[in-house]
Amino acid sequence: MMLKLFKENIRIALGSIRTQLLRTVLTVMIIAIGITALVSILTVVSALENTISSDFASMGANTFNIKQYENTTRNRGGDERVIINPIISYPEAVAFKNKYTYPFTETSLSFTATSAAEVKYEATKTDPENSILGVDEYFMTNSGLETSAGRNFTSFDIDNNAYVCVVGSDFEKGLLKDVNPIDKTIAIRGAKFKVIGVLKEKGSTFGNNQDLRVLIPIQLARSIFTAPNINYTVSVMVGKKELLEQALDNATSTMRRVRKLSPVKDNNFGVVRSDDLINRILGITKYLGLASWLIGIITVLGSSIALMNIMIVSVTERTREIGVRKALGAKKTTIAIQFFIETLLIGQMGGLVGIIFGILIGFGIATAMDFAFVIPWGAIMAAFITSFIVAIASGLYPAIKAAVLDPIEALRYE
Repeated sequence: MMLKLFKENIRIALGSIRTQLLRTVLTVMIIAIGITALVSILTVVSALENTISSDFASMGANTFNIKQYENTTRNRGGDERVIINPIISYPEAVAFKNKYTYPFTETSLSFTATSAAEVKYEATKTDPENSILGVDEYFMTNSGLETSAGRNFTSFDIDNNAYVCVVGSDFEKGLLKDVNPIDKTIAIRGAKFKVIGVLKEKGSTFGNNQDLRVLIPIQLARSIFTAPNINYTVSVMVGKKELLEQALDNATSTMRRVRKLSPVKDNNFGVVRSDDLINRILGITKYLGLASWLIGIITVLGSSIALMNIMIVSVTERTREIGVRKALGAKKTTIAIQFFIETLLIGQMGGLVGIIFGILIGFGIATAMDFAFVIPWGAIMAAFITSFIVAIASGLYPAIKAAVLDPIEALRYE
């Protein structure tokens, strides 16, 4: 009996929607605009978070770097002052590597020699936009880099300063296009290097192309690129995750000994965990999510007011119909449920249209910005719940108003 009554209410609600088609379409579109704003922004935020996680996951959660800076400022008594840390010099980096002997760790030294190098192959040369990195045999492993062709550096290559290199994937599309890059000879500042490996494609991270780089042995990089005050990065990978905290503490104390810091002095270097970096950046994206909710709620509030208004008008226009139903024995709950179902149908239609448009717009923006798109199930659920709440909030008063109408007064209504 209840199921039959429910079906009858849905049939009546759909009939009412069809008779007021233009008004219904406009209301649905108003709701859809609010849901679209919410879903599209949440979709882009999800894609951004997915891209950031993918880009930094390769660094490994068990990796940390010792750099010149961790943060550029520190708070002291409420005041903020700029910190100027000394660069990590080559002797310091080597001293750290020699002194740091924590179990299950591998230490890598590297530096960026230049970000504007010109690379030549036979009679062809690139634009001066390539990064040259001086690395050791542990750099690729610690950085989560893999080769799509060829091999990594060996300790023999590094110890003997072999003129070999590993190039980024963009070289296969540009300078070394249509040839097998392995064993080809390229020139950097007059020095000739044999290509032993090609890195897997990494794409761009915040505008920095990760595929336009050449890795060469660190000592050769130091001899070719002799700029003053070169800043080195020390990377440590811990073989066992449970030893990460102890390894990090040990590395900090080792670096303090290298720099001969007294116990009362602060660290004048930064220790950055790869997972901390991910969490810090993802923390920023949470603010984007909150902003999207704020925009969505403001728009949906307007939608709920519009939906409530149209349902009040609908109750007023159908006053005589309500009087006839009550005269024939319809209960207050039956009248209220009928209008309530009508409101829910309009709300869910608006939510569905908003979800479709929101995902399409979010997909378009994510694709244009080269983000890794994922179906935002959280945003879809949020949209359905939001449109349901809007329908309940908007339909409650009109449904109660229709239910409490006096049948005699309703039948007199013209």
